[in-house]
Amino acid sequence: MRDEQVIQKFKDTGALLEGHFVLSSGLHSSIYLQCAIALQQTKDAIDFGAAFAARFQDREIETIASPAIGGIVIGYEVARQLGARFIWTEREQGRMTLRRGFTVRKGERILVVEDVITSGGSTRDTIAALHAAGSNVVGAASIIDRSGGKADVGVPRVSLATLDVAAASPADCDACKRGESVVKPGSRAGISKA
Repeated sequence: MRDEQVIQKFKDTGALLEGHFVLSSGLHSSIYLQCAIALQQTKDAIDFGAAFAARFQDREIETIASPAIGGIVIGYEVARQLGARFIWTEREQGRMTLRRGFTVRKGERILVVEDVITSGGSTRDTIAALHAAGSNVVGAASIIDRSGGKADVGVPRVSLATLDVAAASPADCDACKRGESVVKPGSRAGISKA
């Protein structure tokens, strides 16, 4: 699956939005990628999962782990296609943790799969939680890398598509300076004035 095919799929499903958005990192951007929309058709999730499975089939991955909530659908599909176990991390009092009874073995080979990486924060936090529990995180993957390849998560990382989309703090956001309304379309949606 090539970059342009992935981006076109996001456009075709209405998952690539243009406007003034607050990202989960708190940064503002003119582009928002709504992966829940891009993955609502199981065939699309299967296609993205197959692209990842092809890249990692020879890496002896035992477990796929994803940060909740964005990475759960694609993480599960990659695990299914690799025949691996699937777990996820969640924030508890602001800290990424393994909950719901999930545990890992010392040295267990884990691939972290995310929907979109902007700064890499959720992926880094997931990796830190897994390392603290004793696992061996061998890599990370995302459907889209919005950082243009700049996000460092501390392990080798791949993405199906890479974009270089500017993201700025609210204080440095040109749209905020123009007084444009800002939208947070993700799972904690809301609209506010800049």
